[in-house]
Amino acid sequence: MMWGPYSGGWSWGGMIFGGILMILFWVALIALVVWVVRLINRHGQPPREGPSQSPLDIAKTRYARGEITREQFEQLKRDLM
Repeated sequence: MMWGPYSGGWSWGGMIFGGILMILFWVALIALVVWVVRLINRHGQPPREGPSQSPLDIAKTRYARGEITREQFEQLKRDLM
């Protein structure tokens, strides 16, 4: 049996290249699955508030959303100032 460039068989270079391609395929597939799972888990969560907001800004936002009453907001404002 002949093995060579024209015999229809794989050469060592072809087997190495095929192995590398298979590894890259599986890495890309796993990365895609991880990305999709993270995207699904993050969907529906409120955006994270950045550290640039002051405590008073956070209290104003909570009051505007209706999470705290006017009295609670006024107390927080007095405590923070």
